[in-house]
Amino acid sequence: MLSVICPVYNEEKYIVSCIESILQQDYPRNEMEVLFVDGMSTDRTRGIIETYLRKYSFLRVLDNPEKIVPCAMNKGIMESRGEVIVRIDAHTLYAKNYFSVLVRQLGQLQADNVGAFCRTNVLNKNAKTLAIREVLSNKLGVGNSVFRTGVDEVMEVDTVPFGCWRREVFDKYGYYDTRLVRNQDIELNKRIIRGGGKIYIVPDTYCTYLARETFKGVAKNNFQNGEWNILTVYFTRQFDSLSLRHFVPMMFVASLILPLLLSVFYLNVIWLAVFSLCLYLCLLLIISFRLALKKRLSIFFLLCSFCVLHVSYGCGSIVGVWKVLFGRR
Repeated sequence: MLSVICPVYNEEKYIVSCIESILQQDYPRNEMEVLFVDGMSTDRTRGIIETYLRKYSFLRVLDNPEKIVPCAMNKGIMESRGEVIVRIDAHTLYAKNYFSVLVRQLGQLQADNVGAFCRTNVLNKNAKTLAIREVLSNKLGVGNSVFRTGVDEVMEVDTVPFGCWRREVFDKYGYYDTRLVRNQDIELNKRIIRGGGKIYIVPDTYCTYLARETFKGVAKNNFQNGEWNILTVYFTRQFDSLSLRHFVPMMFVASLILPLLLSVFYLNVIWLAVFSLCLYLCLLLIISFRLALKKRLSIFFLLCSFCVLHVSYGCGSIVGVWKVLFGRR
């Protein structure tokens, strides 16, 4: 029995595409249940899900009054009946063999968690959204995360998008940390590794994440990601709950802000900020120019997308540091 758990909150724009990709799975429906754990959506998400519930008995919906993903996952795990549990996201579409490949590989590899390559795409394609899509798939944008750049063979990794576990993994390593609004999947995977578990990414299937399509949406999402990088370390007291790549944007933004502040006392230190900014812009121009030529994308929107991603992420991390040092506990 496979239990698929999907936390949702105000996903009316994406939920139909997500459910349709679930219905196309080659996994036997009589051996599967899908639980949508709704954070009390205020848009049409709940109504859309309920139209499918009337047609398909293997779909269920649960309430998540806490409204955050770790609470949704823990409730879904406890309410589920499956021997194997898969976590999915409403912003994402899934290849037809996604569930079957993960379940098969979980057994063959004797793994504690298995995941697959997560492509990035957009619903509405235009010059700006295509640039955003490219940046969110590029190493300069997302670092060396292999689940975003792809693999050709089975590889042991430190984390995967979403996940596929045997139920007993949660008894052994614990459930999701409900203090974490973000980074809950990464933190769980790090906990599994610290406990001696094995996590693999496999090349035989994939999912497609539907990215935000405005600079405002990208900035808001990545500001929160950056902030919760710091808060995750603070709450877990484990620096290795995350990887070095998660803190690079903060170091870049700090290299601009700190010299500006110190220049009040010693003016020449401002040249450190100028040097850092020039180095960053040169690298950005080179990468963006190559991508624009190779993939026929707008160099203007590429530059804007990179800057929005890096600066919002870095500023979020700095706000997280401020909250840890000076905010209310």
